[in-house]
Amino acid sequence: MSNSRRREIISLLKKHKEAITGTVLAEMLGVSRQVIVQDIAVLRAQGTQIIATSNGYTLPQSVHANRLIKTLISKHEGFEQMEEELMMIIEYGGKVIDVIVEHPVYGEIVGNLHLTTVDDVQKFMEKVRSTNAKPLASLTEGEHIHTIEIPSEKVFNLLVLELKEKGYIQ
Repeated sequence: MSNSRRREIISLLKKHKEAITGTVLAEMLGVSRQVIVQDIAVLRAQGTQIIATSNGYTLPQSVHANRLIKTLISKHEGFEQMEEELMMIIEYGGKVIDVIVEHPVYGEIVGNLHLTTVDDVQKFMEKVRSTNAKPLASLTEGEHIHTIEIPSEKVFNLLVLELKEKGYIQ
């Protein structure tokens, strides 16, 4: 039974473009959320790449043709600046794949974001604010790296110019 449920989890994640929470998966499959968490752990141990985001589980999406993967090294503080930075990336047609901080003890810490729309950013920020969660960048005095997917080098350069104007990157 558990193997067929795990195959069904993969099938559901493939069908949905957006992340699905463990609670929703549990309801769909008639089990507890804890069973889903355990199934996800087993699937990952077996080599299935499943990404856990703040909005639930998803499978890695391939990069669209003619789009680039770039990194931005940024520094800012506070929820307003965080939201502004994320919105700028989205408004330039980008996708925010993750946020990375270099911790002096733990090394690289990665938070999967997978934000592609204004609505994604708004939901993410609402969750951050409602849970009083501290951004990963608070561990490094505001310094962080974003991996982004962006339409072209030209668009990336325009985004970088605006981020520099705001003082978020040097």
